[in-house]
Amino acid sequence: MIMKKYKIIWASFAALISLQVYAQDESPMLQTLTYEECNTSSFFEQIRNGTQVAQYISASGAVLNLGDTLVLGTPGGSEALTDAVAYGGNHVAISTGRTNVRAQYSTIIMGKPAGFGNVMNAINGVQMDYASADMQGEFVVISEMRVRHDGGRRKPLELTVLLGEPNGRAFGIWKYMSTSDYEASATQGEIRPLHAPLTRDEAIAKLREAKDLFDLGLLSEEEYNEMKDELSPIILGN
Repeated sequence: MIMKKYKIIWASFAALISLQVYAQDESPMLQTLTYEECNTSSFFEQIRNGTQVAQYISASGAVLNLGDTLVLGTPGGSEALTDAVAYGGNHVAISTGRTNVRAQYSTIIMGKPAGFGNVMNAINGVQMDYASADMQGEFVVISEMRVRHDGGRRKPLELTVLLGEPNGRAFGIWKYMSTSDYEASATQGEIRPLHAPLTRDEAIAKLREAKDLFDLGLLSEEEYNEMKDELSPIILGN
């Protein structure tokens, strides 16, 4: 148990040192990086952790540039909160519990991945603060992109994206939020470029909403058919 705690402390200390190196802005810069290069051994083995990226071409073909606007999609995680109330009378005690489940993001964290707050949380065995469900639809800008190996030097690269608010303000007490693996976030639908094409699931949801509006008489048959013609190729994969 003690050895495990020391390992956590050492890993957290290493992450903090890594952050300090990043802050010196001495890391190399890749002008363009593609998802394919991140998974090609002859390429990624030559790239060191912390290398900055100016432009990234994702697996879906979306192009990300520094300063681009992204939007938070549907949160994919959940967090259970339990409140217990105990009642006592004479020698009899009755305990009742209430459990609420609220959605939260599973890949979007508050702060920097190696930020001081998250490092201290790791040292103390506390889970990082993930973005809450009420941030769905929030606009964010790409403040920084860096790559890291998913393990040793011979492992593929993952893209870490540091996100800031469009108006330059903070997310409450947090100046930034971030994702340590953009592709994982994008695959789960937790983040996407502002003008990215709709995914199949998003197209289905949009068509269902249009059908509900049509049934309620809030959308004309012509408008519904136009939307159906537009969304069908995405849903059917044509």
